[in-house]
Amino acid sequence: MSETESDGLKLKVARTLKWNVIDRVSSQLLYAVTGIVLARMLSQEDFGLVGAILVFQAFASLFVDSGFSSALIQRKSPTRLDYSTVLWFNLGVAVAIYIALFFLAPWIAKVFQGDMRIVPLSRVMFLSFIINASAIVQTNLLMKRMDVRMIAVSNSIGLVIAAVVGIYLAVAGFGAWAIVWQTITLSTVKSLVLWFSSSWRPLLRFSVPVLRSYFAVGSGVMVTSLLNTVFQNIYSFLIGNRAGLIPLGYFTQADKWSKMGVMSISQVLTSTFLPLLSGVQDDRERFARICGKTHRFTSYLLFPAMGLLIVTATPLFHTLFSSKWDASILLFQILLIRGIFTVLSLLYSNFILSLGKSRVLVITEAIRDVAALVAIAFTVAGISDSTETDPVAGLKIFLCGQLVATIATWGVSLWFVVSLTARSLVRYLLDMAPYAALTAIALVIPVLILDTGIPPIAICLLQGVSFATVYLGINFLLRSKIQKEVISYILKRS
Repeated sequence: MSETESDGLKLKVARTLKWNVIDRVSSQLLYAVTGIVLARMLSQEDFGLVGAILVFQAFASLFVDSGFSSALIQRKSPTRLDYSTVLWFNLGVAVAIYIALFFLAPWIAKVFQGDMRIVPLSRVMFLSFIINASAIVQTNLLMKRMDVRMIAVSNSIGLVIAAVVGIYLAVAGFGAWAIVWQTITLSTVKSLVLWFSSSWRPLLRFSVPVLRSYFAVGSGVMVTSLLNTVFQNIYSFLIGNRAGLIPLGYFTQADKWSKMGVMSISQVLTSTFLPLLSGVQDDRERFARICGKTHRFTSYLLFPAMGLLIVTATPLFHTLFSSKWDASILLFQILLIRGIFTVLSLLYSNFILSLGKSRVLVITEAIRDVAALVAIAFTVAGISDSTETDPVAGLKIFLCGQLVATIATWGVSLWFVVSLTARSLVRYLLDMAPYAALTAIALVIPVLILDTGIPPIAICLLQGVSFATVYLGINFLLRSKIQKEVISYILKRS
């Protein structure tokens, strides 16, 4: 690759990274503001109702996409017919699944202790995955070109309008319906913005041979995603079925706020680096070099972000929700620790996917799920345990079991990546070690601030400032190349 091409690629990565960060930060801020208002106004039971519906929503959305979007990104030069075929397939599957779930809604209600309020709520909520299916290809096209500016814009506009709708309905006393219509509004606005801002339009053609050509990678991604989705949502299913909607509400809040950090980092990395890695999959040496840099970049962001959130969890929840959701705090912290290993495992899956090794993805996911099942078998009996002062005592033990399973399967995923990317285990561990150690050092002062007795918001601010000063300062003194590149990417103008 010539120097000019290399500079052009670096600029494209910088632009993509910048807009992905802008997208995630703005989206999460808007999402957080709405979430805070709704968490203060709605009950634990309202969130439990929506949490029950989201279990089935996750599976429906997975089957709608079927893994072909990832296969489109992995392929070097998809055609207009390729994109059109995937779009029509996604929409057809979405409509078919919606019809099935519409008639299955009473059964879904029976699963969650027979609460029939779930029936109308789910029938409206499930419309969102049909709406989302209409924009999967539009999003994919922008990601493939590493031009994600309009994705960020559509997310921000959608979140603002959805926030207005959700908050208005919550104030008006619509309960769980506020969350449902907020979701529908967000999906609709995002899809409309992406369609009206794009010049691409599908062909009125559908090609079975084209669909078959994507099956090898797409089916592997789908099986992997299916297994992953099963074990992401089996927790909500078991909690709602065995413990009831109120404990499920506590878990839903902890899960939602932890995922804001965990999935934001993962999505930024996937959107930024998967297209880049797919483009150099045939150059083994260059691929290994980019994997190393991506791994260090992830560690630089991941360990401090999760570490700070874990330490600030109590004052953060008290600042945002007073004491209403205190039972969610330790669940939130356990999920954040688990999230560190989840993000790393998802990063390794992207390394594997960019090489087209979908069979390896299925194997790693199967191992992960066996470990999760073993953990469930040991902890599920006590999932409904509670005391007068701790309504989620059983959930804590249950989630600790899943944490252990996640750490074990992270190790297996890393072993597969070592064998595929021509980088040693020691090099991967050395990528992470400095940032994990620096995070631990930088957290000393924030931990001490916890017991100062000052207002929660002041504790959060002091913890954040002291942590950032120490972490960034030490990296600066050590002349961290990754920190210099991160700052360069952020400041680089498109």
